[in-house]
Amino acid sequence: MAAGTLNSGGNGGRRGRQRTRRAQLVSEINVTPFVDVMMVLLIIFMVAAPLSVVGIPVELPETSATSLLGDEEEPLTVTITVDGQVMIQETETSRNVLVQQLQAIAAERDSNKIFLRADGRNDWNGVAEVMGLLNAGGFSNIGLVTDIIGPVPNVTDG
Repeated sequence: MAAGTLNSGGNGGRRGRQRTRRAQLVSEINVTPFVDVMMVLLIIFMVAAPLSVVGIPVELPETSATSLLGDEEEPLTVTITVDGQVMIQETETSRNVLVQQLQAIAAERDSNKIFLRADGRNDWNGVAEVMGLLNAGGFSNIGLVTDIIGPVPNVTDG
């Protein structure tokens, strides 16, 4: 429905010497291409959004802590699954070589921050053991990843 013309009529259909009024432009906005582009973008975001999370499914514990500020580079993530497997990013590794692999990776990075993700159903001793290994390997900037359950409650001294 782009621009078109309307005949003014008025001369009874005769095209003689009589003068006709100028044709008037009719303009309407064609929103079909706009809607098509928006639908494609919506589908792209719906498909891409689930792919942006780390691929190891763990049930994180819930806390009311605030989130840490992120860096520009992808965070180095160590994950402990519910059955005790240790993973660097999405690659399974053993606890014996965990520190050596992390030191090799950290040598090529700007930040030495490590995010530790552990399934909430894990035994606390296993999580503490991995944290101790990381600390003994020289990694002191460790952030624990949790799910946020809601606003931080007000705490009053008294």
